[in-house]
Amino acid sequence: MRNTENTVVERELELKLVLSPERAVPVPARLVYRTDDPYAVHVTFHIGSDHPVDWTFARELLVEGVFRPCGHGDVRVWPTKVEGREVVLMALSSPDGDALLEAPSGQVCAWLERTLRTVPSGTEAERLGIDDGIDALLATTAVRDEVWLRDPSPSLGGETTRPRDEPQDGEG
Repeated sequence: MRNTENTVVERELELKLVLSPERAVPVPARLVYRTDDPYAVHVTFHIGSDHPVDWTFARELLVEGVFRPCGHGDVRVWPTKVEGREVVLMALSSPDGDALLEAPSGQVCAWLERTLRTVPSGTEAERLGIDDGIDALLATTAVRDEVWLRDPSPSLGGETTRPRDEPQDGEG
């Protein structure tokens, strides 16, 4: 059954935009998880311009990325250590450019744990009501099929109709 209550799990944190091995600049960011979009995580980067930069990608990518390298293409995530600190690196690519961001592993993991308590991995589809929608669609189809197979003229005893060129029993 679909749960219509929408919960939002947010976390403000400071990421580092890695410009070179020796230089990184702080970037305030907000991680957002919404139960009405249970497969996705939303990250908003406040980069000092009029408009923040928003990225959305699979929550599972971030969950896996805190343990081992994963992803390809536009979003890649992997754990590492920088100056003795455990961090999660996110490499983001778009037509506008590429960015390598460093996030504190402990803060990301704590936030992910909150999202997983809210919607455990593997139960996301229940939040969307996909099974309920499929059941409703199939129930409608079954009723339509039942009506289609019924003889439209009840005076013939309710038998199902068959094409005229189909042989009768014993014909042929």
